[in-house]
Amino acid sequence: MPSTIIPCLRYRDAPAAIRFLCEAFGFSEHAVYRDEQNPDIVVHAQLTFGDGMVMLGSVIGDTPFAEHIVQPDQIGGRETQCPCVTVTDLRAHYENAKAHGATIIDDYEEKDYGGAGYSARDMEGRLWYFGSYDPWAPPG
Repeated sequence: MPSTIIPCLRYRDAPAAIRFLCEAFGFSEHAVYRDEQNPDIVVHAQLTFGDGMVMLGSVIGDTPFAEHIVQPDQIGGRETQCPCVTVTDLRAHYENAKAHGATIIDDYEEKDYGGAGYSARDMEGRLWYFGSYDPWAPPG
């Protein structure tokens, strides 16, 4: 069953973010809806990774929702949360992300609790965590 919790992100250059997330992090376009008057504005996009999904859109004007969200560069590059993505071939994913210009924050590391992980920032500074640990797998 696909996830029922879907992170929603905003980008100043959403078309570039979609390209980056697909090329560097391995997402696939599921749906992209652009503004009819200005195709550089993504009204809504859905990107998939395995059974997971993120939704994103362009940072646009003064909307009630926009009053509650800031971009990482507006708060010193900090985040209050980050998407965590489970990856099967993490080493290859890590190398691909580096090759496509992702800023590696925490290098690839084997974890004591199982699996491995690394964290990286995308081209607008949003923090992501990628790991091979499967939280859905039975313990043991």
